[in-house]
Amino acid sequence: MRALRADIARAGLNTLSGRPAPHSRVLLIVGRPGSGRTALAEELAERLAADYPDGVLRARLTGPGGVPVPAERTARELLAALDAGPVVAGADRDELTEALRTALAGRRALLLLDDVAEPEQLLELLPDNRDCLVVAVASGPLKGVSDVRPCTLGGLDRAAAVELLRARAGAAPRITVDPRRAESLAEACGDLPAALCLVGGWLASRPKLSVSDATARLEEVPPPLDGRNPDFLGRAFRLVHSTLPPPAARLARLLALAPAGFVDRHTASALAGCTVPAAGAALEGLAELGLLHPVAPGCWTVPGCLDPLLRAELTAAERPADVMLARARMLERTVRQLRACWAAGEPEGSPARRKLAGLPRDLRFADAAEAHRWLTLRQPAVLASVRLAVAEGGGELDTLARRLIHAVSRAYDTYRDPEESAPEVYRLHELVLEIAGRGAGRPRERAAALLELADLDARAGRLRQAAGRYRAALDAARAADDVAATGRALESLGGAYADLADWARAADWYARALALRQAHDDLVGVARLHARVAAAHTRSGRLEAALREWRSAAATHRRLRDRAGQARALGEFARVQEYAGRPQEAYRACREALTVAERTEDRPLQAALRVRLADACARLGDERAARAHRAAAERLLRHTESAEAATGGAEKGPDQGS
Repeated sequence: MRALRADIARAGLNTLSGRPAPHSRVLLIVGRPGSGRTALAEELAERLAADYPDGVLRARLTGPGGVPVPAERTARELLAALDAGPVVAGADRDELTEALRTALAGRRALLLLDDVAEPEQLLELLPDNRDCLVVAVASGPLKGVSDVRPCTLGGLDRAAAVELLRARAGAAPRITVDPRRAESLAEACGDLPAALCLVGGWLASRPKLSVSDATARLEEVPPPLDGRNPDFLGRAFRLVHSTLPPPAARLARLLALAPAGFVDRHTASALAGCTVPAAGAALEGLAELGLLHPVAPGCWTVPGCLDPLLRAELTAAERPADVMLARARMLERTVRQLRACWAAGEPEGSPARRKLAGLPRDLRFADAAEAHRWLTLRQPAVLASVRLAVAEGGGELDTLARRLIHAVSRAYDTYRDPEESAPEVYRLHELVLEIAGRGAGRPRERAAALLELADLDARAGRLRQAAGRYRAALDAARAADDVAATGRALESLGGAYADLADWARAADWYARALALRQAHDDLVGVARLHARVAAAHTRSGRLEAALREWRSAAATHRRLRDRAGQARALGEFARVQEYAGRPQEAYRACREALTVAERTEDRPLQAALRVRLADACARLGDERAARAHRAAAERLLRHTESAEAATGGAEKGPDQGS
């Protein structure tokens, strides 16, 4: 700790050479798994927290199974921890890492990046701000990261190793009364903190076992050699695991399947196929042995240093079919919990709440607040479950994956703001698309996922990408003979090109959507699309075509007996007549629109048309009529404001102000 603190104050090599590094200072803690490297980094971060008022940000860069975590996921998590505002849905790695550097500019924060596997992972996340500090944890030097002095950890010194054994072994004086054998036991553990914790916990569970017997038992387990380095942690783990009761040993192996290494009673119950109380008791026992680390009441994580050892035991002892069954049970339990979480947020007396009341007590939530806390704590594990369901099993878990994605989406809709959850929702739709792409028989599912992704792209301003996805969705919808999806894709393509100000293409795609609606006699859709085609023609200067479309829109609204819609269409018809330089025709169209509007209760619409009619009269030189129409519009608006004040705005219509 003293050396690390001194390294912070010491000028870097690049600074001494007159070329200071353009990024934050990096402290690198290097050690083998089980050497206490993460614990040291956490303790350092805690002691330095007061010097970094913008907070300590944590991320682990290697997931269970030794898989590197994508930089975009890490950057998104760090941005969320910074509370830097909503992350753009679908942003790529470069955008997210740049957003992270921008958010850290001008801040004084400490980043603790654990389990760095490759130098590139660290370089992508390094802030450009030299007021920040990065504490990185890795197994070896990170070549390519400038101005870094690694702090290398081996084992503890012997006295500290014996003290750790004594603390873990419990109140029995075995360590104190036999210090020589305690030192031999620490030596057999390689003085590694993780191995000492495991053996100490194992000793605590056997109060009648002497230190000499424990040392002999440990030395009987042959440590496989990694080059010239004995695997002390592996030997301690195998001693503990081999002496567990068979059900507990099997559960410990199966915990390697826990998403993001997160474990609770339900996860363990589903994996082992036992009752929830039995799973809870087994987890407590494994935690006492040091095989799990507590993170919250009733929740644990699998230590990263033990994950490869558990996976090796799982591969050696369990059949692939049994592993697949355990994984499927766990995912099924997660689906049921997510459904219960969503139902807890529904109104009292709703079908969802009634169904929730019929679930087993262990699956129910007392109220929406409890369900929200559950979802917040388990969000990383839930998203990892989705990725696991899609990636594992060669497609055998696709049905479960679809159900899981649907359950996650509903829970997000209930408890999270749409802008906040948009990045995760985007990734969920990408996973749906991945599932749909595995077989040729799922074009409807593919179309739905492409439409959702395209909508999110459009909201994020990626209009070209959105248009490409709408085209792909259109092809999939036509292959599935899905009229609704085809119509939506056509209309959305028109909207994307309208946002791009490509009015000719927008009008073309809107016209295709219009033809589809006409073929299926969807008058509401026909009226809407006549208006959109007309607006696109107006913007592109094709005024005659726009006039025809507005007339058609008005006629369709008349067929629907929608007088307000008919009046609006006629009002727009009058506006285009004005653009065409035909004031008399514009005046007549305005009069017609006002006549129709006066048969409705929509006073704001009447007022808007009165104002437009006043402008038409003014252009024709009839100032007296123009003043009369403006006065009538003011009276209508005052009447509307009085009615709103009397009712608290309850009567305000959705089209007010049009």
